Amino acid sequence: MIVFKRMSALLLAGVTIMAAAGCGSGGDTTASAGGADDGKITMGFAQVGAESGWRTANTKSIQESAKAAGIELKFSDAQQKQENQIKAIRSYIQQKVDVIAFSPVVESGWDNVLKEAQTAKIPVILTDRAVDSADTSLYKTFLGSDFVEEGRKAGKWLVEEYKDSTDTVNIVELQGTTGSAPANDRKAGFAEVIGAESKFKVIASQTGDFTRAKGKEVMEAFLKSNPDIDVLYAHNDDMGLGAIEAIEGAGKVPGKDIKIITVDAVKDGMQALADGKINFIVECSPILGPQLMDLAKKVVAGEQVPARVLTEETTFTPEQAKAALPTRPY
Repeated sequence: MIVFKRMSALLLAGVTIMAAAGCGSGGDTTASAGGADDGKITMGFAQVGAESGWRTANTKSIQESAKAAGIELKFSDAQQKQENQIKAIRSYIQQKVDVIAFSPVVESGWDNVLKEAQTAKIPVILTDRAVDSADTSLYKTFLGSDFVEEGRKAGKWLVEEYKDSTDTVNIVELQGTTGSAPANDRKAGFAEVIGAESKFKVIASQTGDFTRAKGKEVMEAFLKSNPDIDVLYAHNDDMGLGAIEAIEGAGKVPGKDIKIITVDAVKDGMQALADGKINFIVECSPILGPQLMDLAKKVVAGEQVPARVLTEETTFTPEQAKAALPTRPY
């Protein structure tokens, strides 16, 4: 009888362990939380959304690079809402991941949640976009492009393109998401360069939320209220591509009647550039995954990393786009 009771107890314990294992394997399939004894790094990544071709390529790069680096990835899509990103980051803190990375929807309003991560001793890496926090100890590093310089490159091309003209050049601007680092900085860099010459006039500037649909909608409004547009400066390819539809719908020829400058250099944009519908593109590479995983391993190991890590990028004319397209990875 005693033996039977001992066997029953052992059997019950075994069932309890199996049940607990079964509960643990449900839900998030991206592996155990950080701090596990298997030595594997777990990263929580809070993405902006899927608003553009650039963002889709960026997400793919991060997911593929995490897998290649042997890093378990917990991924969330904020659908361009800051509150969703903050919720995801707090979830990662509760799950005790080893490192958190995110591309901030906007620059402001991150101090509280970053302090929570710091208190939990979880290092944070900013990717693609910066925050405006005065306390830079809240994150380990920022990996991404120099958006101000991107705006300057766009402005320099425009100045060179119209160097022999004395007429007023009427410019409309499709800004990125209001309050975001790329929108703020691309606008500032562009304005800095063209501001040196009074012939350049920005006659309308409005957000297109980095999306093709909104770019088309806003450009349609620009065309109705401003019949004499010479140049469109779009903060990303997708808005520029939407604007092309609006320009063609108005009976004008994109790239000729209205010169177009965009930022990103994703395949669709590059094809439009090669076709002459866009005149100049400033590259902003979305392939940040390999650098991000390398930085993640270093910060988790307690190594010092640079406070700012830049990506290498170039610019494209129609002829250069034609040459680059056959091997373009995104």
